[in-house]
Amino acid sequence: MTIQWFPGHMLETENLLKKAISKVDAVLEILDARLPQASANPFVNKICKDKFRLKVLNKNDLADPEQTKLWLEYFETQKNTPAISINGTQKSQAIEILNYCVNKIDRNRARKLKVMVLGIPNTGKSTILNSLAGKKIAKTGDVPAITRHQQRTSLKNNIDVYDTPGILWPVIEPQKRAYILAASGAISDTAIDYSDVAFFAANLLIKRYPELLMLRYPFFKTLPTDELTLIEKIGSARGCLKKGGRVDLQKASEALIRELRAGKIGKISFETPKDIEHDNEN
Repeated sequence: MTIQWFPGHMLETENLLKKAISKVDAVLEILDARLPQASANPFVNKICKDKFRLKVLNKNDLADPEQTKLWLEYFETQKNTPAISINGTQKSQAIEILNYCVNKIDRNRARKLKVMVLGIPNTGKSTILNSLAGKKIAKTGDVPAITRHQQRTSLKNNIDVYDTPGILWPVIEPQKRAYILAASGAISDTAIDYSDVAFFAANLLIKRYPELLMLRYPFFKTLPTDELTLIEKIGSARGCLKKGGRVDLQKASEALIRELRAGKIGKISFETPKDIEHDNEN
């Protein structure tokens, strides 16, 4: 199936950001550490050309640490692309990225420094803002697009941080990127077919993280080599059954995706820097 998700409020947010970007000093572009390339909205590149921007690879507690290290090395090779990996629930790490921006901006300390937080849905923007403020001031959750309006928070040292709604882009191409976004939870579940996305995720897990699958699902004597068998066996073990004992593929797919998103299968990255090289060759 073709996956696309661009509800009306996202277009409104694009227009808002185009007007607001000129009024800020720096941008924190929040990416998902498990998918730094797929979670980078091309729209951000267009509006941030003249602004200092730090790429923040958030949720590094869920990502494959070896791949996160490679991603940081990759960004070091790109021109004007500073990047830091964090777990946004940790206040000290959230403060680290803010201080990085502060130290890069020349400003009159008599006026407020304005920092905008941008990114696609469900990358943890509001979580980072709450960590910076030291209290819950923005709604958070596993459902994408919880934040619908720009929110300003005043911090110490004369700094204002603007939290913005997560936005995608109208046409997600290639579709592999859309499947990565769907598997991670960046696209609303109402816009996807769980079984379709679960087949994509199962293929990735079998190829790249077979050891983690065996640890998470010890009922496997040998790891299934095809997606359908993997999903059916997980569904059977999780009690996702129809009358007659047949596996409910839809429920089994949901079980796999939810465990994957929650990090229960282990620290997993959906893409690697080598994937970019491979895509460019093709």
